[in-house]
Amino acid sequence: MKFILFDIDGTLIDSGGAGVRALNLAFEEIFSVVEAFGTISMAGKTDLQILNEGLKMHNIMSSNGVVPAFFESYITHLRNTIDATEGHLKAGIREALIEIEKSEDFVLGLLTGNIEQGAMIKLEAFDLAGYFETGAYGSDDADRNRLLPIAREKLRKSRSLDIDYNHCIVIGDTPRDVECAKPYGAYSIGVATGPYSYDVLEEAGADAVFCDLSDTAGFMNLVQQYIGKEEVR
Repeated sequence: MKFILFDIDGTLIDSGGAGVRALNLAFEEIFSVVEAFGTISMAGKTDLQILNEGLKMHNIMSSNGVVPAFFESYITHLRNTIDATEGHLKAGIREALIEIEKSEDFVLGLLTGNIEQGAMIKLEAFDLAGYFETGAYGSDDADRNRLLPIAREKLRKSRSLDIDYNHCIVIGDTPRDVECAKPYGAYSIGVATGPYSYDVLEEAGADAVFCDLSDTAGFMNLVQQYIGKEEVR
């Protein structure tokens, strides 16, 4: 079997800026700093990493329960700001998920920097949550490079499936999505549907790159034929 793990923002969906707005509103509510993340690049980072960078930038200590308070506020604001009409699914995503779900050879999962509650709010807004039975989130670890083992362990516990790393396929729109697959020998697919170009994702070392996933047949042919990284050119 193959474990196919998708990133969310920039890969599955464009949330219409809801995540950024919610992060800024939560920081303003908790710390009275307006547009706190305005100069921080968020692409490919975990929510915990983004918060830590914001706290450091504004000289705020991450003690006395401020992190849980921040994320509680963030979830409230995200529920209020998420609106599927302001965002959209990325090209070909639903068709790809439907085709993957049809096959008994695949397990669908998430590998995302979003905290778990935030991930579910975003996916539910676009009617995608039902496709994913497990995954690893930014609430599991601040370091994205540690998330793939977490996702595998969750799958092992939930379904007694122990899928080798070289049968894991990580799909995302940033170099960080590519990089988090490399330490384990997992296969990485870049999709140029976020802030990074096809060429940048290729230079980052992605094993395959798509402009988007609108070519469902081409995408499915790639994941169906892949049987282990050692056999991929």
